[in-house]
Amino acid sequence: MSREYNVGVLGATGAVGREMLKSLSDRGFPVKSLKALASSRSAGTTVEFEGKDIKVEETTEKSFAGLDIALFSAGGSASSTFAPIAAKSGCVVVDNSSCWRQDTRVPLIVPEVNPQAIKGHKGIIANPNCSTIQMLVALKPIYDAVGIKRIVVSTYQSVSGTGNKAIEELSEETRALFHSKEYTPKVYPHRIAFNCLPHIDSFTDNGYTKEEMKMVLETQKIFEDHNISISATCVRVPVFFCHSEAIWIETLEEISPEAARDLIAKAPGVLVEDEPQKNLYPLASSAAGREEVFVGRIRKDFSVKNGLCLWVVADNLKKGAATNAVEIAELLIRDPSLVATNWS
Repeated sequence: MSREYNVGVLGATGAVGREMLKSLSDRGFPVKSLKALASSRSAGTTVEFEGKDIKVEETTEKSFAGLDIALFSAGGSASSTFAPIAAKSGCVVVDNSSCWRQDTRVPLIVPEVNPQAIKGHKGIIANPNCSTIQMLVALKPIYDAVGIKRIVVSTYQSVSGTGNKAIEELSEETRALFHSKEYTPKVYPHRIAFNCLPHIDSFTDNGYTKEEMKMVLETQKIFEDHNISISATCVRVPVFFCHSEAIWIETLEEISPEAARDLIAKAPGVLVEDEPQKNLYPLASSAAGREEVFVGRIRKDFSVKNGLCLWVVADNLKKGAATNAVEIAELLIRDPSLVATNWS
């Protein structure tokens, strides 16, 4: 009989946490026992896992004893506090926050892109930003074939990336507008319904937001290539699920759109939808609920030598968060020796 694992999900009541539970079940992860963890506010409620109601427990320093793997999606503060505690107790943490992504001790993993980096983990593994994940899954085959000199990306990110309260806010604002009623935004600084906000996370001193800088720094770390020039503009749009990205790249060697399309189509985790004459291209409405990264509008960028343009869409709660985290856990159990920690 193959080994089964004691698994914990921290942030189990949140949008991503619930998707983590679903992904563990849908992908047949060998779960021996499941512990649902959250803050004291959610303790005592229940979440569903494989048809059973699991009681949510308050997270404490003792919560990770006996666990083999824990998937974290409870924000940077909880990750900063509890990830080292979990790792020291022998539980490998896959963390979805930005807390550990730039820590030199912590590998930043997209399984289709840099699975080899997981061997260097000490007990904490970082899940990249949702927008970075889908971009790099799409670009990896081109990077391997001809190299990439420069990336310019504009994102169109759904409100689910902010959480359940943002989903509710978009719904309530939309209803209010249809009925000519006033609604004061609580989650975003401006109305999101029928609007676009070029503002995700806080602004930094260089004029970029933290979300934009995440895409820069995470790409360089995952590709292990600090020579790539990257510029990002991240925009919140009134879509419930799925992030879309317009990407312009400059490659080191020339590659035709046809050759790039063939390479991307053969890559793991990608579906190419690229027949614009038939109105076939990736859509947020059709990618929702799917685990794949969808790529289309692959074409020549005539404004620069060796330039290509792509349109990339993925479900931010699935491949952008939960599915990628579970895929990292799957990498761990392929080599049981990796389900061990030496965090100090």
